[in-house]
Formats: sequence, C-alpha cells, structure tokens
Amino acid sequence: MCRWPLLLLCGLLPGAAVGGSGGPFPHRTLLDSEGKYWLSWGPRGDRLAFRLEVRTAGYVGFGFSPTGTMAAADIVVGGVLRGRPYLQDYFTNANRELKKDVQQDYHLEYAMENSTHTIIEFTRELHTCDINDKSITESTVRVIWAYHHEDVGEAGPKYHESSRGTKSLRLLNPEKTNVLSTAVPYFDLVNQDVPIPNKGTTYWCQMFKIPVLQEKHHVVKVKPVIQRGHESLVHHILLYQCSSNFSDSVLDHGHECYHPNMPDAFLTCETVIFAWAIGGEGFSYPPHVGLSLGTPLDPHYVLLEVHYDNPTYKEGLLDNSGLRLFHTADIRKYDAGVIEAGLWVSLFHTIPPGLPDFRSEGHCTLECLEEALEVEKPSGIHVFAVLLHAHLAGRGIRLRHFRKGEEMRLLAYDDDFDFNFQEFQYLKEERTILPGDHLITECRYNTKDRARMTWGGLSTRNEMCLSYLLYYPRINLTRCASIPDIMEQLQFIGVKEIYRPVTTWPFIIKSPKQYKNLSFMDAMNKFKWTKKEGLAFNKIVLSLPVNVRCSKTDNAEWSIQGMTALPPDIERPYKAEPLMCGASSTSLRGNVSLELLLGFMVLGGTLSTASL
Repeated sequence: MCRWPLLLLCGLLPGAAVGGSGGPFPHRTLLDSEGKYWLSWGPRGDRLAFRLEVRTAGYVGFGFSPTGTMAAADIVVGGVLRGRPYLQDYFTNANRELKKDVQQDYHLEYAMENSTHTIIEFTRELHTCDINDKSITESTVRVIWAYHHEDVGEAGPKYHESSRGTKSLRLLNPEKTNVLSTAVPYFDLVNQDVPIPNKGTTYWCQMFKIPVLQEKHHVVKVKPVIQRGHESLVHHILLYQCSSNFSDSVLDHGHECYHPNMPDAFLTCETVIFAWAIGGEGFSYPPHVGLSLGTPLDPHYVLLEVHYDNPTYKEGLLDNSGLRLFHTADIRKYDAGVIEAGLWVSLFHTIPPGLPDFRSEGHCTLECLEEALEVEKPSGIHVFAVLLHAHLAGRGIRLRHFRKGEEMRLLAYDDDFDFNFQEFQYLKEERTILPGDHLITECRYNTKDRARMTWGGLSTRNEMCLSYLLYYPRINLTRCASIPDIMEQLQFIGVKEIYRPVTTWPFIIKSPKQYKNLSFMDAMNKFKWTKKEGLAFNKIVLSLPVNVRCSKTDNAEWSIQGMTALPPDIERPYKAEPLMCGASSTSLRGNVSLELLLGFMVLGGTLSTASL
C-alpha cells in the first residue's frame, strides 16, 4: 500500500534532503546543467526506489530509453495537482508517440510540492514482465528526464520544450563508500586553465609527477574535481600509469590527445589505474586494499586524459578539472593491482563497415595466468572492480571467466555500453582468479553508419576491446591480451602474396593484381563488404589462432611463446541465462609479438599467405 503524505514546505533549496516515506537513498546525481533536476536512488527490498527533486510546480517526467531519446522509451510522469498526488506509467513507440501503459508498474511512495519545487518518490521492480517497460540490469541505463510548469491535464502531459535531457547511469552499481576522516591528506591532479576549443569533442592529456613520499602510502579514495559550472563540459577522465621515468620537462605543457604533435612520452602511459565519467561518483577502495605509492614499484608519472564535450561550440572556455587522490600512511593489508585484459590494441583488430552487430574477442589465456600466478601468487588473486572499455562503435562488453573448461558467472558486463559513461564497476562479491583460469573479453560493435573499415587503435574512431581488472594482491602482470592472426583475414579478401619493404609498416600486398602495391588497410577497404560477407568474416575471425601478450610491469614478457589455435568447445558468443519474470577451456598457447611474427617476413622478400 503506497502512502502519499503531502507536506507544504517553504524555502526548499535545490538538492536539499527532505524527509520522505521511503528511507535513505545511497546514490544521488544532478541530471541537468542548471541545478534544477536532482535524482536519488537505491535498493528498497526487491525493488528500486527513486526520488526526483525538481524546480517546478508542474509535472515531472522520468524514464528509461535504449538510445537516450523519446523513441521506444519507458516513462513515468508525476506531480501534485490541487493538493492531490499522481503518478502515471507511460511508454512511447518508435515514432515517439506517448501512450498510457495498461499495466501500471510504478508505485508512488511520497509526493510534495511547494512554491518552487516538486518532490516525487516511487519504486519499481527491476523486471516487470511488461513489454512496454525496460528491465533494469547491471548494464548502463540511459535515463531521460523532463519537466513542465503545468501539471498533467486530461489530454496528457504538455510538450516539455527544452526542459529535457538524458544521462547514462549504472543504477545497480553497488557503491561502497568508506567514511574518511577530514584529516586524511590528499593531492590533486588537476589541469590548469586548459583552453577548450570551440568544437564538439576535445581530448586533453597532461602528465603529472606523483608527489614524493618519504614512506609507503596507500591511496584509499579517488574523487573527481570538476570546475563549478563545467559539470556538463567534462565528460570523462582517465588516469594512466606511465611505464617509464622522464625528466620533469614532460610536465610543462598539456597537449591534445591522439594528435600528431602529442609527445612520445605520452604513448608510454598505457595502463588505466582510475576512470570516472559524467554521472559517476568517487571510487573508494575496499577497507583491506589500497593503491600503493612511494615505493620503487609504484608509478612516478601518470597521464590525465580529460574528454571535453562542447556541443554548442562555446568560445573562451578555460577548465581546471581533474582528480583528487586521498592517501594515508596507515597501510592496508593488500596492494591493489590493475590487469589490462582483452584485445591487444593493434591495426590487426579489424571490423568491417555496415554491420549492426560484429563481435570481437580478446583472450587472457590460461597459460599466461598459469605462469604469472604460479610464480607470483599460486593461491590466486581477488578481483573487486572492473572497467569495461571500447570506443564509439562499442555497444556491449562482457568479461567471461572459464575454469577447467567450465564457464563460470560473468565477471562483469555492460550490454548497453556508452563511450561517454565509463567508470569502474564494483563487483557485488570479490571473484578469485586462479592459475590456469581463462578470461575472454567479448565486445559487440555497430558500424552501420560507417563506409570504411574500423581498425584497432587509440583514436575514438578506432576501436578497443578491453577489461581493466582491479584486484589484490598486486603481482607482476599488467597485460594479458591477444590479437587474431592477420594472415587468414587477408586470405578472406583474396590476398595471395605480401611483402614488406623497409619503408612500409607493416607490409604491402604483391598479389593478386587488384590489390597489388596496396597496404593491407587499403585492400580491406577496397573489398566489397556486404552484410553476408561481414558475418562470414566475423565467424572466421572468432576461430582464428591468436598471438598473446603476457606482460610484466617493465613491459618485459613472461616466457609464453608461440601462436595458438582456439579450442572448439568454448561457446561463442556468450548466451545469457533466460530471464524469469518476477525474479529479482580452453587451451591456448603462445606469445609471439606481432613485430616478431612479421620478422619472419624477410625485408623486401615475398610471403605467400597459403604457406601459413
């Protein structure tokens, strides 16, 4: 039974906490850029509870959308009209036509209105088994919001005009916040007056030197520091550990990331150690784990990458945003480590154009995990958070876990990946990785709007397929990734011979005639890709032998060598368990780098793909 207490409160401030009927909300975020629409949420038994605080005396709208638009959306509208609360369940079709849902699945718990604000609290089941409702899962959810100065009338809600928006959130992320003493020291890695160009998207990179500490410390919490008024300008922040030591001259100036003039030093910063995105919250390490600083094994230089989104092309913007790292000399039991798993970032990660659903896989092989863990930690390591990473074509990512040929529960997944919303996912329960386990990072891409091939690489128009595992205790393993063999990819488009002149990387094609003297990139783009050809190519790529990187912290490799064929007994792609309404092996061998593989091609010589 829902309760509808009506309170008349004067002088309510934006974002002020007002006692409602539903209890505390552990998560809270601002949905608009003007401070008018606040969302709070949290679990309430087997349901999810929401609280909307909006500067309006009219109706408040909130919903879930597959694309962040009004098309095919699940929407709830509420308010207080002449002292009486109301809450109505709506949905839209593909043409954005708003219709009242026959099955009303949103339950009003509390409503309040005063001269400036409306507050609505309601609950909903995660899976309503209503075809017009969107299931709420651990994946990214694109919430949509709107409000109007008038309440809903007999004809339904009036059009909201510009009082609307969308935001990506992870509603079921089990945020674990530790209360820190106000005396806990911190340091900031913050940009200084970065000039934001009057263009839609800018990636800005700046190297920082970690402060010199006289003894070992642990970072126990990281939080974003966003310049006031720039909450919608700063889209995401990544912090990379740099693999080398430099002179402090690299700290003088920031640069636009992925630009031809970006300093070479920036390219050594490959391992993500923290990630935050718009809508995300600060990250607290578990009470028994911390990120180590101050020892010879710890990072001395880091790279801060900030993605700025400026869709209205505003001029004259200067930004001073970044990250704040809280640290303590009260050492915790374990040092945290980060393993990059998935597809080795390379041009040999190829995705044809015009495909609604292309899948790639990166393998962290049992041989790599067996060797590294047997030497470092035979009892295994414990994963407590995961960051899943792809670029603009990415639509979904799953981190699969195998042990002795049997597939275990997914380590992490996001079936609705949004490049503009990336942060570490806390695992509900820590997961143990043992020697001989096998991990597959499986990525799903959509290239329907692209006319040319998509390649693996650093640019946002390139692609990645990566999982970053936060774990303890730290071991000497930073990368466990694979890349499929390129030769059979070339055979698919009809290439017969290639050769590698000194001036061309990685090689050019000798025959057949239609590809003569083309790079493999040009040849792949020249091939006439149809949906049928793309699906056939996808099937082949998923079965190709792979080369593996099994890297130590100094970029040296563990001893695993050779190319390996994938076993046939791994089911690909992953098939999810069927959803119940109302219910809340692989032997791989090898580690031959691509440069070593290409070294078999004598410079200026000829290599037949048929011989490999």
